[in-house]
Amino acid sequence: MEKRFFLVFALFFLIILASQPLLKKYLPKPAEPAPQAQNVPAPAVMPQDTASPSTFVPGPSTPASGTHASSETETVVENDLYRITFTNRGGQVKSWILKKFTDDKEQPLELVNKTAAEKFGYPLSLWAYDETLRNKLNGALYVSSGRSPLAIPGALTFEYSDSGLTVRKKFEFDSTYVVKVETSVTSQGAYVSALPMWPAGFGDETNLPAYAAAQIVYQNDAKVERLQLKKISGGATVSGPFQWAGIVDQYFTAVFLPDDPQSSVLVTLRNQLDVPKDFKNPNPKETTKVDVLGAAVGNLKGPTEQRLFVGPKALDVLESIPVPKINGEAPDLHGIVDFGWLGLIAKPLFLWLKWTHDHIVPNWGWAIVIQTLIINLALLPLRLSQMKSMLKMQRIAPQVKSIQEKYKKYSMRDPRKQDMNQEVSALYKEHGVNPAGGCLPLIVQMPFLFAYYRMLGVALDLRHAHWLWIKDLSSPDPYHILPIAIVITMLFMQRMTPQAGMDPQQQKMMNIFMPLMLGYISFNLAAGLCLYWSEGNLIAIVQQSIMNRTELGREMRELAEKRARKKDK
Repeated sequence: MEKRFFLVFALFFLIILASQPLLKKYLPKPAEPAPQAQNVPAPAVMPQDTASPSTFVPGPSTPASGTHASSETETVVENDLYRITFTNRGGQVKSWILKKFTDDKEQPLELVNKTAAEKFGYPLSLWAYDETLRNKLNGALYVSSGRSPLAIPGALTFEYSDSGLTVRKKFEFDSTYVVKVETSVTSQGAYVSALPMWPAGFGDETNLPAYAAAQIVYQNDAKVERLQLKKISGGATVSGPFQWAGIVDQYFTAVFLPDDPQSSVLVTLRNQLDVPKDFKNPNPKETTKVDVLGAAVGNLKGPTEQRLFVGPKALDVLESIPVPKINGEAPDLHGIVDFGWLGLIAKPLFLWLKWTHDHIVPNWGWAIVIQTLIINLALLPLRLSQMKSMLKMQRIAPQVKSIQEKYKKYSMRDPRKQDMNQEVSALYKEHGVNPAGGCLPLIVQMPFLFAYYRMLGVALDLRHAHWLWIKDLSSPDPYHILPIAIVITMLFMQRMTPQAGMDPQQQKMMNIFMPLMLGYISFNLAAGLCLYWSEGNLIAIVQQSIMNRTELGREMRELAEKRARKKDK
């Protein structure tokens, strides 16, 4: 029995060996595996007003008649602003360096997020709803027309065809941050939906807040939409028209500008990536998940023709890039910069700060110092008004207390409590007192503080801007000197400023609690904002010291001391 089994096995083995030449000759060769398969979620349901994407139908394999390269090659495109490295595998970008900017290690800034790109796709790869097609488009070896380095201005073309599938990608370059992009994909002569994309964030995302700052943005007619993370699902399709659409992080952006806004669509991409909890001292065992955003933009019904802006969110640069018009809205890309709901203050503050930097002192830290000084001098009349209001409040404080004592026995729900409020209001009116007058300077100053915070969060010019011991005014003070200065100056300012109508014990508690709370808040704020804040406190101390020596100031202090002595008795 064992001999028979051995004989059958030997005959079977000989048959397999003899059949190999026949199999190689008459059976089709297997398709080349795609080395960069992208793990992208399935698409969401298309909106009703958007045409359904065309379906990829593979034809018979005809390798001899196909167009493809035999090996992987790279082409470098370089001008004064960037250095882009293309690979013919997928006709996509492996490196996109901005030459005028540096990373946290003072090296030229790489905008391709290497870790995320290896997993989710490289810039200018193609998005297709069919995952098999997507992998083939981005893994095939295209025939490239360009020699490295490519002369600027110039064009680079990638072509590929196989089994009835034909792909063409063309990129044109000039001396700006804008790249002209043309792509088309056909299967058996019919157009297939395949959109150029920037799929995997940016290379400057080197900490958790940087990933959290990423957004998908687009301009639809005159309205700029900013999609927050919770509103983004991977593979969802948003119908146009779009003047521009893409992704942004805190300081950089990659947005597509379709030649035909009416036919454009946006596919939102969202994936999760494991990153170190501590980027400075990474530990493979201590990781956390972050969301990586991307966007694909183009025409679902035919070839895509558009421009791609990849560069800094600098106002002067963005305002130099024209966008297609629909109904006469903003003619450039400045809407990418989000100054927030206080934009009416934040944007003029930035323009003023930039003018100070460009025309008075070529240092952003000293420009903030000068601007802060001018703002606080402009608020001086309000401080004087505040002191007068506080003096009047102190003068009538005993009468207010007497009225309150008279109605103390009534509960808050008792209608007679309204009589107390009416008497106090009449007393204020008789002596010309405005209870809110003492808060006016704070009310005026707070929008400036919030606007400064917003401005520093989007002002690219302050990124890596040096001042004395600070290497980056847009990041926290590395030695926390400025937050400590905020606490100390607040302590002095609280002690020097008379506070009308407040119990002395409560005043002592507030004099300590308030500075400590503000110091805690400012501990991780941008150094530029802490510089503005601490200098404002220092100027206020000088102003209050001078005011306390005036006749008005002496009267206020005497009233406060007199009230404190009565309280002690």
